[in-house]
Amino acid sequence: MNKLVLFKIFILMSLFGCLSNKEEGHHVDKVHEHETVESYYTCSMHPSVKEKEPGKCPICHMNLTKVEVEKNDDSVKKVETKHEHKTVESYYTCSMHPSIKEKEPGKCPICHMNLTKVEVDNEFSSSESNDSSSHQNASEVVAKVKLRKSQLKHFTAEVFPVTNMKMNKKIRLLGTVLQSEEKESSIPARVSGRVEKVFVKSTGSLIKVGDPVIQLYSPRLITAGEEYLIAKQSFLKSKTSEYEELLKQSEERLKLWGIRKFQYEKWFKLKKVPKKITIYSNTTGIVRKRNATVGKYFKEGQNFFELSDLADVWIEMDVYEQDSSLIKLGQVVKLEFSAIPGEHIDGEIDFINPVLDQKSRTLKVRATIKNTSGKLKPGMIANAVLNIEFDGEPLVVPRSAVIDTGKRKVVWIKDSEKQYKARTIITGNESEGYIEIKDGLADGDKVVIEGNFLLDAQAQLFGGYEDMKETP
Repeated sequence: MNKLVLFKIFILMSLFGCLSNKEEGHHVDKVHEHETVESYYTCSMHPSVKEKEPGKCPICHMNLTKVEVEKNDDSVKKVETKHEHKTVESYYTCSMHPSIKEKEPGKCPICHMNLTKVEVDNEFSSSESNDSSSHQNASEVVAKVKLRKSQLKHFTAEVFPVTNMKMNKKIRLLGTVLQSEEKESSIPARVSGRVEKVFVKSTGSLIKVGDPVIQLYSPRLITAGEEYLIAKQSFLKSKTSEYEELLKQSEERLKLWGIRKFQYEKWFKLKKVPKKITIYSNTTGIVRKRNATVGKYFKEGQNFFELSDLADVWIEMDVYEQDSSLIKLGQVVKLEFSAIPGEHIDGEIDFINPVLDQKSRTLKVRATIKNTSGKLKPGMIANAVLNIEFDGEPLVVPRSAVIDTGKRKVVWIKDSEKQYKARTIITGNESEGYIEIKDGLADGDKVVIEGNFLLDAQAQLFGGYEDMKETP
């Protein structure tokens, strides 16, 4: 009987001991949780506001939101207490005009409402200041975020180590086919006379070398032809050098006035010079301007027709302002035309306009290409690709790593599994999804390329940015 009582007492003592251990462990967890997590109330519109109790924002009077922040571990605390300093700044501002900052209480100079006191915590680390001293101002650390254990379960940051890389860039341009001004020509009147017939029907007609263009009545030309007939007849009879020289001079005069050899030889066979003499083209091109009309009198030097030679054409392209400094004379551009599918033509940049277009903010560049087939017509559209290789191997990061606010460019760097910091950078050229880093990062820095916008939002909402701490 005594053994049974003793056994029951032993079981009850064991159960009491387990319960007391559980309560003690639960109490330890609570104490640990209290020591590692601190909470405060802040405003989503004014993250610099931090209150210990719930209430309303002293600036915009919105309800404050509770924020829990995990404290640093003891090992981290020992390091930070040696390097970190904390100061509290206070000033008085107006809830309607937050730009007002006064050192003493009073009324707003704009709306005369009572000013509200605002306290701002400024924290800085000597380790960060030493780190920033190794960089220029661009490498300033402007925000710092430490994630809690509960946040780590739902957040995974993908990082990219900063590295050196050879950069290439493809610039895509839109071009237009133009007539080459260098190939513009004309069919002038080499001797005065009246137009009796026009063989060219309209502008846009193609004229080739040797095509008849007009019939001309010219007394001077007829006289020169008759002098040729006399000189040749005299030379054939006498065979003297004097008549031979007169014959050469008369032939040379007819050639200079646009008469072909077969024409004046035909005149000699017929023993007669026609009243209407045909003028033939000495060039090839498209009629741009048709001046010749029947009955019109032309003086020497006036143009019967103005032509554009399409054997060579210009491709004029627009380069955006941000790429204008990369264009140089002699660069090869690959061209593709919708009118000639499947064919690629290489051109060479031979002209760069020295002035930027103020309206379109583009720079005009030009390439000259051969058009012997005549397939390319002025006004056609060309798709151009210009491949540029940059010198050296600069530091680069993926484009997704850079957050551009307009005022500055920021990247988030991973310090540890929990800690991240935002650093300002200066960027250079951009190519194939990568951006050149001029200043702000070092080789091997681990930048966040996926999840950086969540870190940015966390810093903005909870006052992680240094400049947001200074602004109410």
